[in-house]
Amino acid sequence: MPKLGMEPIRRDALVKATIAEVGVTGSLDVTVARIARRAGVSPGLAHHYFGGKEDLLFAAMRHILGLYGASVRAELARAATPLDRLAGIIRASFGPDNFEPAVIAAWLSFYVHAQSDPGARRLLGIYQARLGSNLTHALRPLAGAQAPDIAWTLASMIDGLYIRHALGDAPDGPQASARVIALAGTLIAAGAPHTMTTGEAP
Repeated sequence: MPKLGMEPIRRDALVKATIAEVGVTGSLDVTVARIARRAGVSPGLAHHYFGGKEDLLFAAMRHILGLYGASVRAELARAATPLDRLAGIIRASFGPDNFEPAVIAAWLSFYVHAQSDPGARRLLGIYQARLGSNLTHALRPLAGAQAPDIAWTLASMIDGLYIRHALGDAPDGPQASARVIALAGTLIAAGAPHTMTTGEAP
């Protein structure tokens, strides 16, 4: 029988082990036995807590989305201006909890999975909607009606840098953030120059 009080610890270990195994294989073709071994528990206990691999994968997706959401909230709590908000949202995407090899591999695997799985598609849709909404809200005072289009472009660049990083051809987190922030400044200046003043460029 599972020890009392150990369930949250073991569930967390299993979720993190799932992300790590997906990162190692570069796909969702992992077994519960491998995940359980990495987490230091028996396969039977893994099934007891999660039921099966699909439940573990969804728990891993929710965990990654939770870390990302916490990063965004922390950045926004420090933001004093729309430009601060915009830069913070971008930095959150490339923070150490999000822009590291295992998590990146998991993200890309989940994107592929979402093409055929409605549940995965729904979770990724939530992420995309929140990212787009956050970027648009930050951009609205800076770019007006063009904010949604600029937000879409920035979100696409963020996704692209994740893909490039997975292929071993991308800057590190701070450099990636700087590139997206620089693109944001260029797009804002090109589309709405009246919103930019000296010293305000990101």
